[in-house]
Amino acid sequence: MQVAEGITTSRLAHFPITFFGVTMGIFGLALSLRAGGLEMASAFTTGIGAVVLVVLFTLYGLKSLRFPEEIAGEWSHPVRLSFFPAANISILLLSLLLQDSIPALSALLWGFGAIAQAVLTVVIVSAWISHRAFGPAILSPAWFIPAVANVIVPLGGAHLGLFAASWYFFSVGLLFWIILLTLVFNRLIFHDPLPEKLRPTLVILIAPPSVAFLAWIELNGGQIDALAQFLINIGLFFAAIVAVQIPALLRLPFAMSFWALSFPLAALTTALFRYGALGGSGASRLAGAAMLALLVATIVVLTVRTLRAVRAGGICQPE
Repeated sequence: MQVAEGITTSRLAHFPITFFGVTMGIFGLALSLRAGGLEMASAFTTGIGAVVLVVLFTLYGLKSLRFPEEIAGEWSHPVRLSFFPAANISILLLSLLLQDSIPALSALLWGFGAIAQAVLTVVIVSAWISHRAFGPAILSPAWFIPAVANVIVPLGGAHLGLFAASWYFFSVGLLFWIILLTLVFNRLIFHDPLPEKLRPTLVILIAPPSVAFLAWIELNGGQIDALAQFLINIGLFFAAIVAVQIPALLRLPFAMSFWALSFPLAALTTALFRYGALGGSGASRLAGAAMLALLVATIVVLTVRTLRAVRAGGICQPE
């Protein structure tokens, strides 16, 4: 609620779609806590995330009514365009967390999220290949967000027995992860370094293979096969790549883009717990516990830094 109070009317026009990365991180933490067997903590975190999600949708809804030209500007922005599925990802993650407690609401949220994601994917990819010229400089790992959103859909779809739809989303998500991975690495290796505000998005590299692992497990009947091994090991490899970059990232001034650290860490944490449970790997469960501790610390620090930025008027400013 402090976030809502801290954003004045004069800054509402600059309330960014990227804020939904906060709820992605909170719900990701809730799923990791549940995977680690901490059900009460997961339920509490889910409640906090639901409140924050309502606040964010309320603020963004007000922005869309009062400043529709700003929404259009975000949609035309080559970086922020990729963050629109983050709002939908939050809905899909909430549906996963409500599967056991409120199954009817969970199914409703999943249905809405799946339809919205199908539409968003077509519209965003169409925008990417439209007449607008996108140069390598605007590419960043944030472009993975639409792909990640697609591989999240099967996590709920398989639970509901909707395997045909789940396979569709998994196929689309995996395809665009591979395409974008090639493009993003070309940009990272052969072009100028990412701008400071976008450097935390490097952590997003961890998310697609980690979520794809979880989705594949659901589609594959809970069996760990060669593809599952491939996906989780790619997630671990990218985690190692990111770990090398962490000291440099910590020297950067705080920006809301640092919330990009939260969901990928949560995805890998949940994947490690799931891998350990299915494969009987004590090392994976131990690694999952260590990652969970890191994730909790990360979310706490991000929350404190965000509230400080709200009080200081450092967010929702024109760029």
